[in-house]
Amino acid sequence: MSILIITDKKESWDIDQEQAEIITHKEYISSRAYQPPHKFKIINLCKSFQYQSLGYYVSLLAEARGHKVMPAVSEMVGFKYPSLLRDDFLEIDDLIQKALFVIEQDSVEVTICLGIPDYERLQKAASILFNLYQAPILKVRFIKRDKWIIQSLKPGHRFELNQVQQDLLADALVKYLSGKNIFNKKMERKQYGLAILINEEDPNPPSNAAALQKMAKAAERFGFSVEFITKNDFSKLVQYDALFIRCTTQVDHFTYRFAVKAQLEGLAVIDDPGSILRCTNKVYLYELLRRNKIPTPQTRILEKSRKTSYPEEFPVILKQPDGAFSKGVIKVDNKTAFQDALKQLFSKSDLVVEQEFLPTEFDWRVGICNGKPLYVSKYYMARGHWQIVNWGRKKPDEGPAETIAAEDAPKRLINLALKATKLIGDGLYGVDIKQFKNRFYIIEINDNPNIDAGIEDKIAKNKLYNGIMEAFLQKLNAPKK
Repeated sequence: MSILIITDKKESWDIDQEQAEIITHKEYISSRAYQPPHKFKIINLCKSFQYQSLGYYVSLLAEARGHKVMPAVSEMVGFKYPSLLRDDFLEIDDLIQKALFVIEQDSVEVTICLGIPDYERLQKAASILFNLYQAPILKVRFIKRDKWIIQSLKPGHRFELNQVQQDLLADALVKYLSGKNIFNKKMERKQYGLAILINEEDPNPPSNAAALQKMAKAAERFGFSVEFITKNDFSKLVQYDALFIRCTTQVDHFTYRFAVKAQLEGLAVIDDPGSILRCTNKVYLYELLRRNKIPTPQTRILEKSRKTSYPEEFPVILKQPDGAFSKGVIKVDNKTAFQDALKQLFSKSDLVVEQEFLPTEFDWRVGICNGKPLYVSKYYMARGHWQIVNWGRKKPDEGPAETIAAEDAPKRLINLALKATKLIGDGLYGVDIKQFKNRFYIIEINDNPNIDAGIEDKIAKNKLYNGIMEAFLQKLNAPKK
């Protein structure tokens, strides 16, 4: 996609024409050259974003044309400082106090241009604010009470900037436009940009470093330029055409916010927000599978507000609805353990999943992408334990893994995995299945399955990664709805 910087009058910023084109709002609104759908990314630097102003209509038309625009109309209309920053409040509050404690007056206004503030000590907090409030220029007023707080936050415009701030905006534009990739002019520009979201702090990431590099190489083979991004790069999503989430997903989590934002911006997304919602809650999954007559272990949904009867026989498995990597899963062997486990799990959720215990030597995992099997693995139980990972030790103990060709796996296994994932979507899934007394039972469907070099790719090798990138291309080339 081409990047357009839209202003009230032509500017002379030192920007490479390969990075962006600077045009006026009149050119964007009236010229047919800027009307093709899904072709442009817009940085709207018009003077006013007031309702029905020209700046407002630039963003409104951009959204109607399928262009990616900053700021979006929703940002303009609802640009108010909310009940303070939700999940990021504690982090940003601490950054604000550390940055402003040296200021003697009781109020200060800071201008943030594309994430870069005119008060350098506030850089970390400014990055978070820009991530949360997508406007090219932000004006933030801080006041001092018992501590420093944000009094107001609103979009700014170029004509109210002093010369130092004008220079800051020009520098910020160059840095922002260069942030995706700096291309050698002799090199062919890639057709699409792919962001791979990772979490460097995750002790158990879904892909190891070698697998991530193989994904990047596969993406480049399929015409993508690739950049690894982290949770601090929310504001950069508008620069890409596709997002591949390779960190453990949850709904109340930055991964879900990235997925939602990317989908709203028209990116091809794996994991898409719908898949995250459906797969990360075991209550939802059980109800979906039950309603579609897909076999699961015998299951009860237990409610905190209702008296719970004991299971007919032990052992049983109790599960926290949104647990990941087998955490929040407890095997109980008697009534006392049952009550203790319920008390622990009900402290986190009003519902708990109870399932019959099916002892097996290993769990099947079928990797599905875009409705096609990618790999089939067997994850054996950890030594002396009933799960594939024993989390009860200082260092988690994992059982061995074995991967086989999908065509060599039992057909009933593959067909069951395909049938189950069709209920979720067309993304990338790992279907956990137990084989017990010659029958197959779905345990869960993971929207963010493990893909580690040397394990899941042992048989398919590069075909595994190619299959994922083919799925992205199909999403990008599909007719827009």
